[in-house]
Amino acid sequence: MKFSIPDLDEREAPLLDHLIELRARLVRSVVALAIAFAVCLYFAEDIFGFLVRPLVAAFPPGEGKLIYTKLYEAFFVEIKVALFAAFFVSFPVIANQIWAFVAPGLYAREKKAFLPFLIATPVLFLMGASLAYFVVMPTAFRWFLGFEGTPGGIKLEALPSTGDYLDLVMRFILAFGISFLLPVLLMLLNRAGLVGRDQLVRARRYVVVAVFIVAAVITPPDIVSQLLLAVPLLALFEGSLVLMWFAERKAKREAAAAGESAASNNTGSSEG
Repeated sequence: MKFSIPDLDEREAPLLDHLIELRARLVRSVVALAIAFAVCLYFAEDIFGFLVRPLVAAFPPGEGKLIYTKLYEAFFVEIKVALFAAFFVSFPVIANQIWAFVAPGLYAREKKAFLPFLIATPVLFLMGASLAYFVVMPTAFRWFLGFEGTPGGIKLEALPSTGDYLDLVMRFILAFGISFLLPVLLMLLNRAGLVGRDQLVRARRYVVVAVFIVAAVITPPDIVSQLLLAVPLLALFEGSLVLMWFAERKAKREAAAAGESAASNNTGSSEG
């Protein structure tokens, strides 16, 4: 049985029906987020324990600690942890609702072109977040803790607060996760005809500079984090160029085949 995607819906839906459907899908997304938030809030302490592991590993055994200087800080940290985790848990449902709302307005070829990007987005985000959690954060934290000591005879000790630490972790994860979506953005722009591969090749030197500027802005102010973000981004950029090359070759072959088919049809009809 051959899998096929139906073409653009033939029925005409009034604007009011679209708005009603949009409201329904927004409600479903919010309900999914609320349910995920309730579950994640119950496990907020465990989730925060997972997020704090890179810092624990950076400290000498038994010496690491987190503090909170405001009485309500620890409570709001758990709320932010639960909301942060709930978004990731509910993202498949939210993405499905977005796709279900947009898909009926697309032609079959547009659906086939868009689906790979829909699948690649969470995969690439997860790759970036994993790089941040397993490689960048432990390396950066060890570098930050290297400033501990006794300069001028006074003890300099790292006592990070729970709120500041969570903000730093979320910044790392979001920065790396969103940055890893660069191939999706470039391929979509290329598919839409807004950016060509030749244009990007000619602008490579400017892209390199822009990548290092972005890495310096969205990561903490240490050269290690910046390099650990900039180098993968440049690799993803070059990988996008390779994918564009294959996509353009495929498009040329399909165009040539369509031209030959049209020419043969015209020849056949003229002979008839």
